[in-house]
Amino acid sequence: MPRIITTVAEWRDRRAVHRTAGRSVGFVPTMGALHAGHAALFAAARRDNDVVLASVFVNPTQFDEKNDFELYPRTLERDTTLMAEKGVDVVFAPSVAEMYPNGTRYAVTESEYSRELCGAHRPGHFNGVLTVVMKLLQIADAERAYFGEKDYQQLQLVRGLAEAFSLPTEIIACPIVREPDGLALSSRNARLSPAERALAPQFFHILTTAPTAAAAAAALAAAGFIVDYVEDRAGRRLGAVRLGQTRLIDNVPR
Repeated sequence: MPRIITTVAEWRDRRAVHRTAGRSVGFVPTMGALHAGHAALFAAARRDNDVVLASVFVNPTQFDEKNDFELYPRTLERDTTLMAEKGVDVVFAPSVAEMYPNGTRYAVTESEYSRELCGAHRPGHFNGVLTVVMKLLQIADAERAYFGEKDYQQLQLVRGLAEAFSLPTEIIACPIVREPDGLALSSRNARLSPAERALAPQFFHILTTAPTAAAAAAALAAAGFIVDYVEDRAGRRLGAVRLGQTRLIDNVPR
């Protein structure tokens, strides 16, 4: 089983040992409630590095709705079993106090792309994401960090963060992992009712087949989704919809 550590100091001690021994570290940041999409990230990190570090931290500053934060599943014991199967060596599972010793006085902000697409519908969300990712990348001090392409806007913002602040960690993108019916894997899928789960694959199907973004948005609304946005940008079609209380995001190449 992976070793679980809860403090920055303990990981830094272990990181120093790995550095002295010339071992590379691959880092996978997560909020837990793991699934096969996360497993693919762990497998990629295991392939590329001598040591695999994963974090499990439900970050309060990126939730724009308090209820969403409180309902987010905490399943560390089950998650650790999956990580063991995929070769994770160390799990960093800090408390909120450990990650935010100064509260929220200090934060990372991005003033353009983070306010578009998902950011336009979730004010402040990406400030919370970028702040915690900056903290985690600094703590991990890894050669490589792995992010899924499902959160495509987040991936681009993290790449921009690493470039803007000259972070030495290489940001590695990994493909979306889907259910056989096309639904992109997400921890939030478990919150779909049976009827919503039956409808959810139409999100991917419509994004893929509609001739234009506007046509996709209209078809999704007609199918019963509440559409936040569908846009074609830089060779990808990105969308966000709601089914009941669950928000789904996805993207496909164009």
